[in-house]
Amino acid sequence: MPLITTGKPFIRDLERTGALGVYAPLEGGYEGRYQRRLRATGYESMRLSARGLGDLSAYLTGVHGVRPAHVGKKEIRTYYIPPILDTYLDRLRPTSKGLVLWLIDGQVLSSQELAYLAELPKIDPRVKVIIELGGDREFRWVQLAELA
Repeated sequence: MPLITTGKPFIRDLERTGALGVYAPLEGGYEGRYQRRLRATGYESMRLSARGLGDLSAYLTGVHGVRPAHVGKKEIRTYYIPPILDTYLDRLRPTSKGLVLWLIDGQVLSSQELAYLAELPKIDPRVKVIIELGGDREFRWVQLAELA
């Protein structure tokens, strides 16, 4: 059975712009196919939900504090967590083309957060960003800089 799509235009646009917003059919399956094509091309991917991320720059590229739920029995403590994006970039294989940050539920992000994510590949060229922005009848993508 032949492949329906090779994903070459998608990968070419991602490499050219660095950040894409995608609209996928709601029944699912399409995003997994494109992730497989990215892995076959040489990229490693990290999937996160955009809901509850908070400050994107602190969470992705800076050391940030996290407070666990306080149940009234112990003192309130702040634990400091290393930047998640830098942690993944340090563990990239030497043969890898880079890291694809794939965010689901991207419709909850503000225009400022979308603008930051569009600039993230310019800050570190090894990082590519894909954000799922909603549903559509067919899988399509737009440059994230146009939306921000």
